Amino acid sequence: MLIGEVARRSGVSARMLRHYESLGLVRPSGRTGSGYREYSGQDIRRIFHIESLRSLGLSLREIGRALDEPGFTPSALVGDLVRQARERIAAETELLTRLRRIDAAEPTGWEDVLQVVALLKALGSKSADTRQRAALSSADEVPVPVEALVEAALSETEPNVAGALRWALARSGDGGPALLAEGLGSPVAAVRERAVQALAELPAGEATAHLRDALASPDAVVRGYAALALGTRGMADAVPTLMGMIVEGRNDTDAADALSVLASDPATADQIATGLVDRLAHGTAEASARGRLTQALAGIPGARASGALVELSHDADRAVALTAAYLLHLRGAR
Repeated sequence: MLIGEVARRSGVSARMLRHYESLGLVRPSGRTGSGYREYSGQDIRRIFHIESLRSLGLSLREIGRALDEPGFTPSALVGDLVRQARERIAAETELLTRLRRIDAAEPTGWEDVLQVVALLKALGSKSADTRQRAALSSADEVPVPVEALVEAALSETEPNVAGALRWALARSGDGGPALLAEGLGSPVAAVRERAVQALAELPAGEATAHLRDALASPDAVVRGYAALALGTRGMADAVPTLMGMIVEGRNDTDAADALSVLASDPATADQIATGLVDRLAHGTAEASARGRLTQALAGIPGARASGALVELSHDADRAVALTAAYLLHLRGAR
């Protein structure tokens, strides 16, 4: 078969077939009387083998080795190709993400594009100061896309930078709460904690709804941050979690303060006082926990809390009794 017919049937151009021949990849079995290359069936099979290996990403040199070295084994080479493919995919994915974020900023000119690129680069800097400046400048005329701020906030380990990123997210508008809520389901505990901390600093609304959902999280840290944030926002459904934090001694002082805020409503104050008394009576026998629960009654107004303190001033646990008596004294002084 002549080269033109081979090119037509194989889809490989005559020019490429000559290139293969120059590299020694294909050697036509013969020539016609006129000196034209003539390819045998075996030659054509080799051409198809070359094209198949090219489709996997092998170089022409690697293809020559694969076809001509009897002891050649493909496992190492295929493994290397897999690694290279993953690296290309990662690089292309990163580029796509960057382009989407630039598009989300809705730039009106190339200056805007360059500014967003510079801010995105700064957010990924190894310098904490640079990252912090980028976060604080994100509220300028061309803001950093919220997706980039969320990604940075969920990965940031430097406290000052993390605070700046949460501030920037609180000013970023729509999109942040839903993206942060996804972080609550991360398999990494630190990411879940950063997500709930950021949600706690966002304005009420969608963020509050996600914080309410977080009260059911299996992560006690997430539940705690959510309850503290909801308590300061006057959400009574945080009460059980806040009481649990007092019993367990996790941020118990902050939990008691949140209960005090919630107790500004008289109906909620009675609910809290009843709950604290129930836990004192049945929830735990641990002395330190009973002491913390008694102290929490200090910030709860109303007759129910006062009556509980009167009873506790005669408690068998001397520390609890003294604490209750002191709190009653303070109430009387007020």
